Amino acid sequence: MWKGVEWGFKNPELELKSIDLSSNNLMGEIPKEVGYLLGLVSLNLSRNNLSGEIPSRIGNLRSLESLDLSRNHISRRIPSSLSEIDYLQKLDLSHNSLSGRIPSGRHFETFEASSFEGNIDLCGEQLNKTCPGDGDQTTEEHQEPPVKGDDSVFYEGLYISLGIGYFTGFWGLLGPLLLWPPWRIAYIRAIWISLRGGQE
Repeated sequence: MWKGVEWGFKNPELELKSIDLSSNNLMGEIPKEVGYLLGLVSLNLSRNNLSGEIPSRIGNLRSLESLDLSRNHISRRIPSSLSEIDYLQKLDLSHNSLSGRIPSGRHFETFEASSFEGNIDLCGEQLNKTCPGDGDQTTEEHQEPPVKGDDSVFYEGLYISLGIGYFTGFWGLLGPLLLWPPWRIAYIRAIWISLRGGQE
């Protein structure tokens, strides 16, 4: 029965509208085949012992309006395909073992923190909890990369020229005086003569 009407299941992928298996002792993973139930509007598997991950094919359920997988042992990341379901109005993934960043996009930010609470390793804007690496990304965004313009090239060339000029001038003048004795003797003699001339 769906909304007071009895439906047949010759084409269950199109006509099955609602599945409620909540508050049982179901174990194992959520079957990936649930992604073929294209006409599904409501899926409630809450309060079981389900484990594994949320099938990525669940994003194929474009008519889904309500999804409740709360209070299980579901782990890993929330598939990004889930954020692409436009008609999804109710979402409850609370009290599982989900981890990573809550997907963003479309209307997914409108769900409150209660939809995701109880997942210790889950992070995102909805939980007001930053994800690992968010601080580094923010720092990198505010740091302007060094730009090598015309000025930096000019000063770089200037410093190199000054260094070469200093090295050449220093050794061009003092090198011969230190290395060649005749020049050193002549230089000292010239200084001696100039000093004696100054005294006279």
